[in-house]
Amino acid sequence: MNIKSFALTTSAAILGIVGGLTSEVTEAHAADEKEKCYGIAKAGKNDCGFSGGSCAGSATKDMDPAAWVYIAKGTCLEAGGSLEAAK
Repeated sequence: MNIKSFALTTSAAILGIVGGLTSEVTEAHAADEKEKCYGIAKAGKNDCGFSGGSCAGSATKDMDPAAWVYIAKGTCLEAGGSLEAAK
């Protein structure tokens, strides 16, 4: 391996690591600016599990009061949702 190939390989590896770390930090920051909003998800568009399903996209009806989606913090009630799951 010549020095140019080594430099390119090393640079690519470093950029991959830095890019991955940046992505994780960005996702964590984005989660801080969002909240779970119940009752506004369309069928098949919910985030993560809920009492009626075990994973994202498992809601079978629109506006299921137990299904939730992440939306911008402070906008759930304006969108007609609830910050707590229906009981």
